[in-house]
Amino acid sequence: MWSEPNNMSNVDLSVSSFLKDGFNLKNHLINFLHIDNDQLDQRLLKGVDDLAALHPGAFNKIDACDFYEEKVGDAHLIDLASWHLNSSNYIADTLRLQQKFAYGKVLDFGGGIGTHALAASFLSDVEHVWFVDLNPQNRSFVEQRARQLGLEDQISVHRDLDSTSSEIFDTVICLDVLEHLPDPSNQLEIFSGRMSPEGIALLNWYFYKGKDGEYPFHFDDPDMIQNFFLTLQANYIEVFHPFLITTRAYKLLSK
Repeated sequence: MWSEPNNMSNVDLSVSSFLKDGFNLKNHLINFLHIDNDQLDQRLLKGVDDLAALHPGAFNKIDACDFYEEKVGDAHLIDLASWHLNSSNYIADTLRLQQKFAYGKVLDFGGGIGTHALAASFLSDVEHVWFVDLNPQNRSFVEQRARQLGLEDQISVHRDLDSTSSEIFDTVICLDVLEHLPDPSNQLEIFSGRMSPEGIALLNWYFYKGKDGEYPFHFDDPDMIQNFFLTLQANYIEVFHPFLITTRAYKLLSK
């Protein structure tokens, strides 16, 4: 399967458009944050450090949810924007992978600044995109981006999966999220219960806090990691793709 861009749309959300300006990301941030270009550039330069400075220390499940929903504010937007702009070639390959596999009803779980949700909504084989993110700033930003691009009917924005009702998804996108969850195995099981029989999941993870703790937001407990891979192997089978990136494609394992 390879989903071509929807040429009937009057906006360009192709991979080449992302590589040009991140789908007009800086202008969207300037409008959303009510700052000028110089102020934004200064914040982008310090994005990683400013977010790390907010880290409260040891996380548990309650702390993690509270942090991303109540305490991180717009620092997460800036950090993600800096990463998407500075690592655009890597992000572009994840968009190419999405273009290869995404179809039908798409869940973008932990979708951040909306790059993948916006790009998915542009594909002809995609019916609708459900964007889910705990951070209210992220949700508001993606709602604004969708309106500015005329995509508000193609993307719905939600705090959590429960608020998507009992929707069954043909495509699950979960990128750079699982390592932030204290129980990623449970999330894999939740995804498997919300996927159509022929659905596809595009997943990656980075269970590593770094040599010097430079990734304080990541969980890396060895028992958690072992359980994660056992759960993955019990529920999913990998589908080959040719892109040299950490993201992998999975279908449900036949029972």
